[in-house]
Amino acid sequence: MSSLPPVEYAVAVERYLAASELGPASRRVYRIALDTWAWALADRPAPGGPERRRARPPVLPLALLDHPDAATRLRAATARRAATTDPRTVNRELSTLRAALTWWRAQGWIRADPAAGLRPRPLPDATTGPAPLTPDRLRDLLALRAPLREQTLWHLLHESGAPVETVLALDVDGLDLPHRRSHPSAAPVHWRTGTARLLPLLTAGRTAGPLFLTDRRAPAATPAADRCPHTGRARLSYRRAAELFTAHHPGLTLRSLRENGDGPEQRKPSGRGSLH
Repeated sequence: MSSLPPVEYAVAVERYLAASELGPASRRVYRIALDTWAWALADRPAPGGPERRRARPPVLPLALLDHPDAATRLRAATARRAATTDPRTVNRELSTLRAALTWWRAQGWIRADPAAGLRPRPLPDATTGPAPLTPDRLRDLLALRAPLREQTLWHLLHESGAPVETVLALDVDGLDLPHRRSHPSAAPVHWRTGTARLLPLLTAGRTAGPLFLTDRRAPAATPAADRCPHTGRARLSYRRAAELFTAHHPGLTLRSLRENGDGPEQRKPSGRGSLH
């Protein structure tokens, strides 16, 4: 056990992550999740959307986890998060908090378990899925002001009906833009007017590499197939694509677009997937 427990919650988070066997990408995801719970302990709503990643969490003492009100604050924060975030993300963040609390208690830094009464959020019925979007709501959703990358992805998912993994695995040189389809060497994906209007803008100046890219340069260990040779950025992951969609459309998932798509059902890609 550590004889000198950290005073601040943020320092405890860093010590926990330093002791973990997580890779850099997973460590970043864990840090974002644990920072989110810091806002809850401060009884303040966490920033939403992209601002959540950039916002500096409030400074608070680790001992606040032993306060009698800590469990109540976490319950309220879980309810708020569940109202705007898909249940899998909420459950993943809750699991991250539980793991950190367990480690901190093992160090003797805290005594209580304020997450003991929290239960995982129920997942949607896998057999029925979410209710289909009405045509009016779908039209409004696709017309929403959003970055070009997101707009292109949403249109392509809707018009092709292809699985998200298949679409995110597409490469720029695997597109047959004049015929609005992927090349025969890639998983079969077809699209219509909306996607055809956006794809040339998204791929301008690029002749190879992943179609959908992250905002940052790829880590050094990223496979060449998942790195853009022009920008050095990595292939967009399913997790990040889902987060971006939920930030703009609380209560919906990317599956909502696909299930309202007009294209045929597509097979999953047998090759590489999205990693970053």
